[in-house]
Amino acid sequence: MTNPTQSTNFWRLEAAAILPMAIQIRREIHRHPELGLHLPETTRCVRAALADLDLDIQQGPSTSGLIVTVKGSRQGATILLRGDMDALPMPEETGLEFASTIAGRMHSCGHDAHTAMLVAATRLLHKNRDRLAGNVKLMFQPGEEGHKGALHMINDGLLDLAPVPQAAFALHVAPGFPSGMIAGRAGAALASADHFEMLIIGRGGHASRPFQCVDPVPIAFEIGLALQTYVTRRVDPFDPVVITIGKVEAGTANNIIPDTALLVGTLRTMSEKNRSMIHDDTRKLAQGIGAAHGAKIDLTWHPGYPVTVNDARFYEFARDVAKDTFGPLGFAQSAHPVMGAEDFSYVLQRVPGAMFWLGVTPPGHDPHHAPSCHSTHMTVDEDAMANGIAMHCALAERYLETGMPI
Repeated sequence: MTNPTQSTNFWRLEAAAILPMAIQIRREIHRHPELGLHLPETTRCVRAALADLDLDIQQGPSTSGLIVTVKGSRQGATILLRGDMDALPMPEETGLEFASTIAGRMHSCGHDAHTAMLVAATRLLHKNRDRLAGNVKLMFQPGEEGHKGALHMINDGLLDLAPVPQAAFALHVAPGFPSGMIAGRAGAALASADHFEMLIIGRGGHASRPFQCVDPVPIAFEIGLALQTYVTRRVDPFDPVVITIGKVEAGTANNIIPDTALLVGTLRTMSEKNRSMIHDDTRKLAQGIGAAHGAKIDLTWHPGYPVTVNDARFYEFARDVAKDTFGPLGFAQSAHPVMGAEDFSYVLQRVPGAMFWLGVTPPGHDPHHAPSCHSTHMTVDEDAMANGIAMHCALAERYLETGMPI
């Protein structure tokens, strides 16, 4: 068995050597951000960076996502490493020399760095496949930003192709953690994310005679406030829930009571129990308030990503790899889950594993005030990518070497 200290030092040196290539790939992807499930330029960039290697590359019919398999020199288990590739539909205001060249698109969630780190890890794992007692699958995934890219790739059967992975791991950059630090937690790590559209159907008329109407506007206000009260009084604060009304639509003029009002909102939960309960209770609450005022309620839920749950045993395993690789101060346990959502949750429903954070606070910024993911000013410390590359490789080697039972 490989000595853990020697192994992790080895991967740090290898990652440092390949970092310039990873930075070049990251900047190329950053210049040409693509959205959704089909990312032809990004996929072309990944394929070109791996073209000289003897690899098994699979692509499904519904996305441009790739599953790349590195086969070790010895037979054994298989672990999956995932990196997402898509950008966001928003402007960029970073002023970087390699800023987006496409108006209204930006890599503001760090997926360009995720892809570049995974390409670099693929090359290093292939170069050192004599160290691998099994196989590593690299999942280059599109459509994380609301398009359920992971689920599409799963439904295409790409995770079921031999060799089937027994565990999965992903890193997500985090400007709010010190640069180079690895962080994570066991259990619920990111929230579920659903959204709803609620139409309050009243009866319109002249604004001077509300008693002859059923005004949907104050009913909408009452429902919005009631939902906030509901969360504070019916939900365990140690199993957090967030309901946000993000859009309100009603009316055409100051002297007309409209027929309808529309509320559009999002629900974030850390447990499937609360998720199901609030779906039901929101309907009951809204219909009750609507009925009290003589209005009808038409509520439509749009289920999004499930809760991202890190397997407790795999969390401990990955935590130990991070500490061995970067020292005791190179890992931090996340104090609380994040109310954002991730479609890596679909992968973790299939195989045990974990998603960890990689600190990328850019130089000159404080982690508490650095522009966050989804900010038009979001940037990363590219040097921190070396730690992400090393973490991928060290974790894969250790998992295959130990044959860790999950």
